[in-house]
Amino acid sequence: MSENEVAAIIVDLCYHIHRRYGPGLLDSVYETILYHELKKAGLSVERQKWVHIWHDDLFVRNAFRADLIVEKIVLIELKSVVDLPRCYHKIVITYLTLTHIKPALLINFRVGLFKEGVHRIVNNL
Repeated sequence: MSENEVAAIIVDLCYHIHRRYGPGLLDSVYETILYHELKKAGLSVERQKWVHIWHDDLFVRNAFRADLIVEKIVLIELKSVVDLPRCYHKIVITYLTLTHIKPALLINFRVGLFKEGVHRIVNNL
């Protein structure tokens, strides 16, 4: 499956989750439900995946935790905030660079209209 196909499945599942529950839950609840739905769809998913990095010859454990990584090709960062600060986009680009994953979905569930909460971010590596 391509990155675009996986991303389309993720967005569709998130849409249905948002439609069913609305914008009022904690991001951890949306993450739990999305993880369950992705597994039901037969996709491989890593949840709260610790990512380690190298700085020169120094190995740094647990540099950050990715919310979800699907099929090892799409990173998902989930939020449930009133205003999504622009810095989250930069943070996700850092995550993409360090994981060598090209696309990410930054999804904010605390919006009235779901499509306003979907942000596709691509790192050209």
